[in-house]
Amino acid sequence: MSNIIYLPKKDGSTYKYKLSQTEPLPSPSKSNFKSRVAYSAVHVVADPFKSVGPANKPAINWEQTMQYRHYLWSLGMSVAEAMDTAQRGMGLDWEQAKELIIRSVTEAKSVGGDIASGAGTDHLEPSPNVTVEDVVNAYEEQVSFVEGAGSKVILMASRALASCATTPEDYEYVYGKILSQVSQPVILHWLGDMFDPNLGGYWGHHNIDEAMKVCLRIMYTHADKIEGIKISLLDMEREIEMRRRLPAGVRMYTGDDFNYPSLIEGDELGYSHALLGIFDAIAPVAASALLDLDEGNIHQFREKLDQTVPLARHIFQKPTYAYKTGVVFLAYLNGHQPHFRMIAGAESSRSILHLTELFELADQAGVLTDPERAIERMKPVLELAGFRPREAVK
Repeated sequence: MSNIIYLPKKDGSTYKYKLSQTEPLPSPSKSNFKSRVAYSAVHVVADPFKSVGPANKPAINWEQTMQYRHYLWSLGMSVAEAMDTAQRGMGLDWEQAKELIIRSVTEAKSVGGDIASGAGTDHLEPSPNVTVEDVVNAYEEQVSFVEGAGSKVILMASRALASCATTPEDYEYVYGKILSQVSQPVILHWLGDMFDPNLGGYWGHHNIDEAMKVCLRIMYTHADKIEGIKISLLDMEREIEMRRRLPAGVRMYTGDDFNYPSLIEGDELGYSHALLGIFDAIAPVAASALLDLDEGNIHQFREKLDQTVPLARHIFQKPTYAYKTGVVFLAYLNGHQPHFRMIAGAESSRSILHLTELFELADQAGVLTDPERAIERMKPVLELAGFRPREAVK
């Protein structure tokens, strides 16, 4: 096989890149991880032939979308459905999210796969007229739907609440109302404003330490209704601090796509489970590493995950919310979908040079499931961007 491809530089010149991977990546056999819970926040596959105009809702290829969830379950991963990785609130609206949740829960039950689904307030548009009671009603509608579908609830952060809340007590009131009604413990989600600028000042404070106090107060008040919390702040020290202050029996799920190897490994005082968008992109390597952790082989666990961190940091670089483009691009390179198109045209959120570097880092991270196929899929993307290899330079 050929493991060489010509790639563009910023100055328009060409260089020859030789892939370090030479053979297809073996997939680990399915196993339920023993030492950690690992959710992959998973993307959706667009159908470019069913959305014919800007006025139409973006179309989803349901067959390929469900196939990818089956792939994750086959690796032993749990699925976090209808989250921001699925472009929730950024192309995927609540009506489509409902269909996505119903379909995914059905597929999960067919194979005994684990699933948790996002419940938020994204059908409630933030406006000066929105009240805290409106937010409560919106949360109640979505939580009721997710529980009725047979899924665990991930209680997503609310743009509408961030817009209308005036005090930390507003957050305590809303979360208290919802948590008092849920039929089984939920996973809370604290999403930083680097992922969604509309969520600045969540929990009633822009100061993270003060916001953490409010969040912890809610968790201690309703600890019996909370399985865990996912925090996505990209701040390892803050996550560790909060992890050590959680109520007994409540899990920390890391959403830190920069520092996940250390956080999942943990320390003498505890560790984080995983609920990560990057686990969509690096699923086979992450699954293999988690099996090593189960067997007590910390060195191999860290070696495998650590080599994926440069790729993750590249995918999640600012603007962080554009990370979904890199996740879908890797799914395309790895043959999980036949095209690189996204709902709402989000494939245009990253430049061709960003995707070129992503290709190299994916190779160096060992996450290209078939290097030869990845090369063949990279070439038309470059050609479409107008790249025509000139005389290559070393």
